[in-house]
Amino acid sequence: MKVFASIAAAATLIVFAAPASAQFAKPEDAIKYRQSALSVMGTHFGRIGAMANGKVPFDAKAASDNAEIVAEMAKLPWVAFGPGTDKGGNTKAKPEIWTEQVKFKEGSDKLVAESAKLAAAAKTGNLDALKTAFTATADTCKTCHDAYRNK
Repeated sequence: MKVFASIAAAATLIVFAAPASAQFAKPEDAIKYRQSALSVMGTHFGRIGAMANGKVPFDAKAASDNAEIVAEMAKLPWVAFGPGTDKGGNTKAKPEIWTEQVKFKEGSDKLVAESAKLAAAAKTGNLDALKTAFTATADTCKTCHDAYRNK
């Protein structure tokens, strides 16, 4: 049931992703949107990590399902880092996101690419391939968090 709820949440966010910038009546709406997308992505990434790190048994179908959600969610939050969303709401985003936009965009593009590789690796059903792709994706997350997220 949790997977269904997460898929439903992901589908809802995907439906609204294309015209997302037009939907933000105020900066707090954008902040909430990006935090929601990142939260869903993090939840599913954590499930893959538990398998990759041997904390739960490897389940190829669950890994693939979760990786697909991560790959889709990785595409969504970036539109919500627009002008004026550096203040307001409860955000951990550092000001460097807005002063280093090219570098931040490179990081978000890398996450999208690594997440797609993670989904492809998960589809193989090979735990070693999943571990390799998980580590690469996690490193991408960490690099961005270190540079652009307050603790």
